[in-house]
Parts: sequence; structure tokens; C-alpha cells
Amino acid sequence: MTKDIRLLTRLLAVLVSGVLAAGVVHAQDDEDAQDNVKTKQAEAVSKKVYDKIQAAQEKIDEEDFPAALKILDTLRQSDKLTDYERTNVLNYIGYVYYSTDDMAGAVGVYKEMLTIPDLEPQLRKQTVYTMAQLMTMEEKYVEAIKYIELWFTLETNPGPQPFIMYAQNLYQTNRYPEMVKPIESAIAVAQSRDLEVKEDWYVLLNFAYFQQEDYLKVRDIQKILLVSWPKKRYWFSLAGAFTELGEEKNLLAAYDAAHTQGMLESEAELVTMAQLYMQSEVPYKAGTLLEREMETGRVSKNAKNYRMLSQAWTLSMEDAKSIPALKEAARLSDEGELNLRLGNAHLNLGQYGDCVTAVEAGIRKGGIKSADNAQISLGMCQYNLKKYNDAKKSFTAAATTPRSRRVANQWIAVINSDLERNRQIQLAETAARKRQEELLKRRQSNERF
Repeated sequence: MTKDIRLLTRLLAVLVSGVLAAGVVHAQDDEDAQDNVKTKQAEAVSKKVYDKIQAAQEKIDEEDFPAALKILDTLRQSDKLTDYERTNVLNYIGYVYYSTDDMAGAVGVYKEMLTIPDLEPQLRKQTVYTMAQLMTMEEKYVEAIKYIELWFTLETNPGPQPFIMYAQNLYQTNRYPEMVKPIESAIAVAQSRDLEVKEDWYVLLNFAYFQQEDYLKVRDIQKILLVSWPKKRYWFSLAGAFTELGEEKNLLAAYDAAHTQGMLESEAELVTMAQLYMQSEVPYKAGTLLEREMETGRVSKNAKNYRMLSQAWTLSMEDAKSIPALKEAARLSDEGELNLRLGNAHLNLGQYGDCVTAVEAGIRKGGIKSADNAQISLGMCQYNLKKYNDAKKSFTAAATTPRSRRVANQWIAVINSDLERNRQIQLAETAARKRQEELLKRRQSNERF
């Protein structure tokens, strides 16, 4: 809006400057009343009117606006003014109102100017544009649109800024689809004239397409914004477009690029990056990111994040790295599921005692999604500790669930086989020991004789 105000001030200065040219014409008429200047006399300002306008101009230069307005209002009341004189007087009055922040007064004056039948075409065009700007500043957007549309009928070669003002007013009236054409026209005109295409034009265009759910256009605009004005919010907007378009690989690439540039700062952003790594089957990167950021404090050390960290390391086949995260996650959780995962990590590492401790803790907590799987894991750890009776109890408990029955019974059969083999070994060892003892006794008996 500040830029619009500066532009409007310059335009108002152009409008009021016309009176100086009129003064020159008047002076020429006094000195030389030749026939070849009679065509100019219709637009001349009389000496009396000219002198009063000059007096008002002096007061304006001194910023004595009340005095200037008093002089000009007196002129305005005269019914002897020509259309050209009235145009100049109204120009100055409008400028005074604007300079004193009386926008309503300025609007009224310029509306009156536009009722003058013989208003010079260029001045009419400039006044219409001024009205469009004033209506915009006064937040009368519907009226502003009417004036800018009228201006487009008068101007044959518009620059980019009027198109943008038109689009801004359409935005204020929720006419989003209609914004596209003027913004794209502004960009095309600026490019054809080798003028600057501004960032906020593309932002406005992006909004228009977003409101229409045209995510292909949103994606393309975000790419332009990132090339010319690389900012964090444009990476996220691009990622959002990729999400809507189902372009998962590009979504990961967008987030990864923002991460590489150090633009991910909040916990939500960093966790989202880790989740995207997990979804894209690169869990090692997720684990590395989470572990680092939990150490720096940018990601909270809570159960949810420890769970994700442990999943990342587990999927990366990094059981040793998953254990510290699983321990913390299990400690912070009221449910036993994480204890079971911890037990399985210990099982994979051959840490059977720790496995039993973790799984039993999980069973006590409860809340395990698959209790039969917990019993299977517990039985396997107990078996490896050669706690066969405990293992059989665990597998027997698992066998009560149909899906685990076959596996559990297979383990029970293995245990029974091991027990039988151990029993046979013990019997053989006992028999061998007895034979050894008998031979020893015979030898000792023979030695006595």
C-alpha cells in the first residue's frame, strides 16, 4: 500500500501541473492576439483565475492548506468558469484534500471532475486511475474495480502495475479465479519491457491458483519463486503441492533440500523430515537425524520420538543402536508394546537374559497388541538360556492363539526332543559311569590278590 500511495502522490502532482501550462497560454494571449493561437484560447485560463490559482499554489507550497482551500473554494463557486478553468481548480482542490488526508473530499472533487463534458481525454484517464487508487485506499474495492475497468478501456498500452492493482481488488472481493488473467498480464508486460517482475506478484498468482486447487500451477509457481527468491516458506509450499499431487519422491526431495540448507528449525519440521525418510525407506537417515536433534534439544526426548528413533534403527538393522532408544521409550510408556520390541532387539543380539527381563516387563504392563507373539519371543529367549520348562510354559500359552499354534507346537517339539536327548545323554553318562566304577572295583580287587 505504501508503494500505491507514493504512486498516487506522483499522479496527483501530474494532474495539478496542467495549470502551469494554462498560465503560459494566458500570457501568450495577452502579448500576442494572433489568429494562429485562437484555437488555444478555448483552453486558456483567464488572468483573474490564473492569478488566484497562483496564489493558492503559493499557499500550498507553504503548506498553508486551509488558506489555499479558501481561495480555491471561492473560485469553485463561480458560475463563470470555463470547463478548462473548472478542471484546473478542481485539480488543485483534490490535491489539497489528499494532502490533508481528507480522502472523502478528494473523492468527491475527482468525481465532479469526471462529470465535465469536455474534460481532456488524457486528464480524464489520469483522473479515473486516481479514483481507482483512492477507492482502493479507502477499502471500497467494488468501486475501485469499476474505475480500474473503466481505465483499461481508456488506456491502450497499460503497464504492469494497474493489472496488479486490479488483481489486488479482485482478491479483496473474493473473486479469486478472475485474479489470474490480470496478474499474468502484468508479468507478461513487465517481461516484454524488461522491467522487474516482483516477488509479491507471483505470491498473489500462487494464491489465486491455490484457491482453485490447481496444484500443477502452484507447483510451477513455487519453483519460480525458489529460483528467484529462495525462502523457507516456498520450499514448504512446494512440498504441499507435491503432497496434493501425490508426488512422494518430489515431496521428499523438497524437504531434503530445505533440510540441507538448514531451513528446518522447529521440532515439527524435523520430525516430519524423519517421517518422510521412513516412508521413503531410508530409515538410517531418519535415525541419524532424530538422534542428532534429540541430543541438541531441538527434538523432544519423549516416548513418541524415542519410538520413532527405535523404529528407524530397527528397520536399518541397527539393533544395537535401537536398544538405548527402546529402553527410554519403554520407560516412558505405560503399555508393554515397547518392552516387547526391546526384548526382540535383545533377542536379535543374543542378549537372552535382557530379552527375558524386557518381555516379562512388557507382559506385566499389558497393552501388547499380540500377546501370543510376546510369548513366542519370551519362549525363544528362555530356550536359549536352557530354561526349558519355562520356555514350554511360554510356548504353551502362545499355542492358545490359532495363528501361533503351529509355531509354538514346533518349539515345544524341539524342547521335548532336546529334553529327551538330554535324558538319553544323562542315561548313557550314568551307565558309562557305572561301568567305569565297576571296572575300577574289579581292578582294585585283583590288585589285592
